[in-house]
Amino acid sequence: MTKEQPDFTCAKKAEAILTSNQMLLRGKVQGECQWSHSVYGEPFYRFFLESNRLSGTPDVLPVLFSKRLRPQLVQPGEQLQIQGQLRSWNQQQAGKNHLVLSVFAKAMAPTEQEDENAMTLHGYLCKPAIYRVTPFGREIADALLAVHRSYGKSDYIPCIFWGRNAGFVASLSVGTPLWIQGRLQSRTYEKQLEERKETRVAYEVSVSQVHLETEKNGAQA
Repeated sequence: MTKEQPDFTCAKKAEAILTSNQMLLRGKVQGECQWSHSVYGEPFYRFFLESNRLSGTPDVLPVLFSKRLRPQLVQPGEQLQIQGQLRSWNQQQAGKNHLVLSVFAKAMAPTEQEDENAMTLHGYLCKPAIYRVTPFGREIADALLAVHRSYGKSDYIPCIFWGRNAGFVASLSVGTPLWIQGRLQSRTYEKQLEERKETRVAYEVSVSQVHLETEKNGAQA
């Protein structure tokens, strides 16, 4: 390679990673902000943001941010706009690994605009989608998407597909690259333990549009 032909491979890869996981979230802070952890002396804090759907149903979502991003801690009831990414990691609980999701804030500011919850992901199917039809005849498919991050890491994002999108993703093989658009939702469920039931919250991306990497337009439900 000559000096007249610079290598833009690294720059293109960095740009692809930045655009493969994008989220815009607006809503109201719920509860107190709590310290989460530190990385090389950089403190991170965690709080929950309530963002209402068009139906009025609230999604209460975990948000993680660095104190370098905002030295002042967020306050309950504060209306915020957050731009960032959806991140995942494994957490040890009772000797088992559990996938934990959080919105990782890259920009955060007060807002007076209406609630918003929108994201775009580019990733690869990790395992075959689980397809089912409800008693009311609605098609649903659950899938896990691997989204590449910097330094060779990946985030593993649970996604739920509806209608004909469910049948479409269920027909795809493991490793298929996909672009999806949707929103992050919270869902409460009961977990049966040995002697009791425990209420838990799951987070997943509800997919509104999906298309193959080579397609211009996705199949829409």
